[in-house]
Amino acid sequence: MGSQESTETRAAQQEQIAIKMTQAKKQPLDFCELPEFTYASGLVVGIDEVGRGALFGPVVAAAVILPPSALPQISAAGVKDSKQLSHRQRLRLATCIQSLAIDWAIGYATSGEIDTINILQASLLAMKRAVLKLKVQPSLCLVDGKQSLPDLAILQRTMIKGDQRSPIIAAASVVAKVWRDELIVRLATKYPDYDLVNNKGYGTERHRLALQKSGPSRLHRMTFSPCRVGKN
Repeated sequence: MGSQESTETRAAQQEQIAIKMTQAKKQPLDFCELPEFTYASGLVVGIDEVGRGALFGPVVAAAVILPPSALPQISAAGVKDSKQLSHRQRLRLATCIQSLAIDWAIGYATSGEIDTINILQASLLAMKRAVLKLKVQPSLCLVDGKQSLPDLAILQRTMIKGDQRSPIIAAASVVAKVWRDELIVRLATKYPDYDLVNNKGYGTERHRLALQKSGPSRLHRMTFSPCRVGKN
């Protein structure tokens, strides 16, 4: 019975994706940053990461494919760089973005991977993983920042401050931020010493004091200098 329900759920999801793709193909792509790019070229995915400066937990990326018809709607709803939004606004907008998206996916790199390959490479890895998890294949990746994603066989365009310039990158920023914040809040129950519910893993004064008192957890980024402390 469960297997049948799972199959029916996947079929319904695929049907919804197909409907959104059909609707998208009827409209030109209206990016102010990409006036030369038309929908004839294919689907565009916006990609952004969050948590790059945190001391605890993974760096998380989202890849979001939106139909052109949704861009005015999300802009009117207030989608912009997630750092400029309140928690309540991000929750509301993330739900809106996910309901409108043709497809979206999350990728991340762990704190251990960050320590092994450095935060820049881990951020690029998280973004690449998000793209590879998409069920729908995009034709162009709009990547926030100035670094392209390595070994990805999809056309890419990097965009410095893309979360401020492109609504589809801003949408990815919002989805990634909400997903990561919810993860850190869940982890806070296991690591209660570090005030994670309030700081979301970033290096606030209370977080740094807790590191000095209790030492780092196994999910702290040991290559980040505030985490290189021992217990008193």
